[in-house]
Amino acid sequence: MIFIREEGPKDIEEIRKLNEKTFMQAFGQAPEANLIDSLRKSCANILSLVAIQDDHVVGHIFLSPVKIDGDKAIEGMGLGPIAVQPELQHQGIGSQLVQVGIDMLKTRGDPFIIVLGHPEYYPRFGFERASLYGIGSQWEGVPDEAFMILVLNEEALFGACGVARFRNEFDEAM
Repeated sequence: MIFIREEGPKDIEEIRKLNEKTFMQAFGQAPEANLIDSLRKSCANILSLVAIQDDHVVGHIFLSPVKIDGDKAIEGMGLGPIAVQPELQHQGIGSQLVQVGIDMLKTRGDPFIIVLGHPEYYPRFGFERASLYGIGSQWEGVPDEAFMILVLNEEALFGACGVARFRNEFDEAM
């Protein structure tokens, strides 16, 4: 059985190990673990959720502030990184983490969530290409279909378009 909750201090080392293992296996490098540590220290407005099974962290999702720069500047959240123990992937743990994160951010009043991710995965949660809203990525070469937004509050987002800017810590990880 999986239980999802906000991270606690005792989870930090397990989160780091999970992200290192997951991203090393998938990409041969793991800057995400350092990114999470850096954001945790420098940013008060984060949401970090863990999936717990048998008292161990088996999944993790991290959300941090993103600002859309344009005529109307607005702040929302960026989703990522997300990690699930490799041997437990494709069992719905990541989907549970994403959905709980969406629900929590919607409840607290965040207007949107941006993700740079798999275009086959995130639309099931309601994510759409951010370009449909006139929102682009701060990084060159990002495929349009992989840069997505989930609008949580259309009124708050109305009239906001421009470049979505993640925190500077992401530049070091890219």
